[in-house]
Amino acid sequence: MTDREPITLTPIGVIHCRLKSRAETPKNYTESTETGTLEVFPEYLEAMADIQPGQTLVALFWLHEAERQVLKVYPRGDKSRGLHGVFSTRSPMRPNPIAVSELKVLGIKGNIIEVSGVDVLNGTPLLDIKKTI
Repeated sequence: MTDREPITLTPIGVIHCRLKSRAETPKNYTESTETGTLEVFPEYLEAMADIQPGQTLVALFWLHEAERQVLKVYPRGDKSRGLHGVFSTRSPMRPNPIAVSELKVLGIKGNIIEVSGVDVLNGTPLLDIKKTI
């Protein structure tokens, strides 16, 4: 593999929530009281073994509606702070729009994980789930 060879990612699921626009989406999971569900595709059901209510999970999402050509942003939209490179911010606009959220597990039913702390749009592809350290 070369250092510029494309990488292929396949979603393992999708998030369902009430958030339909960026304007209503919390800026960060630490500020969110939103709930939703992680629908893990059935072929990954075994990978959900041992996830428990009350646990905090790290979820990686692909921000499918984010702009990918923007390299500088105003942090949190605050122009008084000046432009910053996207790698020094949590902006969704970046070359590879991967989001990291910590979500509290409220319940589990089959391949559905009910969570709180949602900070991404309804329908955002779920790339991976990890336990917190």
